[in-house]
Amino acid sequence: MKIIVFNGSPRAQKGNTHFMVEAFLKGAQAAGAETENIFLAKQKIKPCTGCFCCWVKTPGECVIKDDMAELRSKYVTADIIVFATPLYVDNVTGIMKNFMDRLVPLADPYFEKDENGQYRHVKGFDKVQKIAVISNCGFPEQEHFQVLRLLFRRIARNFHSEVIAEIYRGAGQILQVDHLMLKPLIWKYKKLLEKAGKEVVQNMRLSEATREELEKPIIPHDMYMKGANKEWDRQLQELAPKG
Repeated sequence: MKIIVFNGSPRAQKGNTHFMVEAFLKGAQAAGAETENIFLAKQKIKPCTGCFCCWVKTPGECVIKDDMAELRSKYVTADIIVFATPLYVDNVTGIMKNFMDRLVPLADPYFEKDENGQYRHVKGFDKVQKIAVISNCGFPEQEHFQVLRLLFRRIARNFHSEVIAEIYRGAGQILQVDHLMLKPLIWKYKKLLEKAGKEVVQNMRLSEATREELEKPIIPHDMYMKGANKEWDRQLQELAPKG
């Protein structure tokens, strides 16, 4: 099995999203999967211009010359695609959105009705990749991921696929905090991420029990917000003019 992660965090390896992805892939590798972790921030990806040349003039190929041709080639070789992104304004990052828009050459321009009677594009490729989502945000509640939950279900429908795993982490800022009292809690969460990676490889699905465990707060919301506000005070005071 081949799993490719497309990480849309502008912070790349320094981001909390990478912390989650790294643990997930460790579990996937332990279960025998071949994995690749691609940082979109290190790729040249221009916005889609909506010219439809990839459907009419150069079928299956975009006329924009950047790194997307290689990324699309990698995409179609995977069994599972992981869209990894921090939450920006209740949605994916701009880098990730550009990447998703530029996948349009993989689709067929013709329309068809799905099983619910809604129109979508005809499947334009032989191999269908299953979809997993990994995301975190600074707010503590899991409700902040409502847009992503709907978005990737719609994307899966359009791609004739399904979402087999969603891992969302509120209070993502806590993941890389170096504090003695937090270390065992973060270690426990990291092990859950590894377990999730193993399950996805072994069962092509994240179990409901593991999903529920991953949704639980690492620490109480009020405690997290108190610590977060205190950290912002510290950083602002450090930047304040002296004297």
